[in-house]
Amino acid sequence: MTPTIRTLHDDDLPAVLDLAVRAWAPVFASMRDVLAGSGVYEHFFPEWEPVQRRAVATGHDVAVAVDGGRVAGFVAARADEAERLGEIVMLAVDPEFQRRGIGGALTRYAADGLAARGMAVAMVETGGDVGHAPARRTYERAGFTPMPVVRFFATLPITGDS
Repeated sequence: MTPTIRTLHDDDLPAVLDLAVRAWAPVFASMRDVLAGSGVYEHFFPEWEPVQRRAVATGHDVAVAVDGGRVAGFVAARADEAERLGEIVMLAVDPEFQRRGIGGALTRYAADGLAARGMAVAMVETGGDVGHAPARRTYERAGFTPMPVVRFFATLPITGDS
C-alpha cells in the first residue's frame, strides 16, 4: 500500500513524537559512540529523547506519511524567502516502515512544497556517522549533492598547543 502524505494534524503529534524517538535511537547511539570520552555528547544530549521531542514539536512546516491508518514517517521543512533557500530540517521514518521508499517520498514532498513557495535551492544537513547512513542514501537518491563539512567539538577549557 502506498502511504498518503499530508499536512500534520494536531492529533498526529503524539504518534510523530514517539516515531521520532524510535527512528532516531540508532542515530543518537552512533553519535554517542563517535563522541565517546569527549564530554560533548553528554553536553548536548544528557537525555536525548526529551530534547528530540521538543525539537520535533517546534514550528516548521510538517507533513506526515500515513500508511494503513498509522503515521509511518514525517518531514519538517522551512523556507528562507530572502535567500530563496529551503531546508529540510528533519526526516524520520518509523523503523517498522523503513526501506519502503517513504523517506524518499517525504523528501520529494518537502522539496515540491519548497519549490511551490518560490525557493530556488533546497538543502538538508545530516551526520557523516554510521547512524546517519540511511539518511544520506535517501538524500542522494532524491538528487541532493553532498557538500562535505567538518564540525569540530571540544569541551572547554581546551589544553594543548595552538
